[in-house]
Amino acid sequence: MPASAPDPPSDPSGAPAFQFPRSQVPWVTAFLDLLFPPLCPLCNRRLDEGRRDPLCGGCWDSLERLGPPFCVTCGLPLGSFEPRGPESHRCEACRRRPPPFVYARAVTVYGHTVREAIHAFKFRGKQSLCRALGDLLAEEGARLLPGGPVDCLIPVPLHPSREAERGFNQALLLARQVGRRWRIPVAEGALRRTVPTRAQAELSGAERRRNVSGAFSIRRPHAVTGRHVVLIDDIFTTGATVSECARILLVGGAATVGVLTVARVP
Repeated sequence: MPASAPDPPSDPSGAPAFQFPRSQVPWVTAFLDLLFPPLCPLCNRRLDEGRRDPLCGGCWDSLERLGPPFCVTCGLPLGSFEPRGPESHRCEACRRRPPPFVYARAVTVYGHTVREAIHAFKFRGKQSLCRALGDLLAEEGARLLPGGPVDCLIPVPLHPSREAERGFNQALLLARQVGRRWRIPVAEGALRRTVPTRAQAELSGAERRRNVSGAFSIRRPHAVTGRHVVLIDDIFTTGATVSECARILLVGGAATVGVLTVARVP
């Protein structure tokens, strides 16, 4: 669970940052909407009352939230079943090959709307979607994460060449949004990707594991030693990438490693 923390300072210079009074925010938003009618980046419809900027209410509601029953280790949706003991809550893959992380949770099933949102965010430069997806992670993740308070968030890193090509690391932007909502630090740069691996989408499960083996290293061990850390990423498919990240973090001294992603491929 996210830990509470005091309010951050308003500005390094000591001057408070300007903010509209809370009572005026709806009026300001309505005025700006009149001047510049906002459109949903996914369906191109005008934003409505149920909006979660920049998504319209329809697209926000169509994100398929993921809840139990799921594997208590990797978060894989299990479907309807009658529990018959602790092991019935674990998928076959986790029983056969337990991952290095203690738990992984995703807040949505990888369906049409979230796929379009993630693709627009990552590959079409729609960075404004980080706010809605990050808020979804923070809100749904707070009820899904097991265990005690989280000490810090760690975004799954991109190789510098890939990040330069894309212009940003989507996992870092998501982690910052969750960190703001949960008021816990993001350990930027604590973990780094040292090998420019192939895109995982092209590979089988076994190939994915080989592809990322040895691809990460700890850069700031003091940021994770003895701590409960949560890896942040956009999609959990086979878990090869986050498993390798978790293994390196544990070697670096982390006490507990969890995983939180926007979507889970069933």
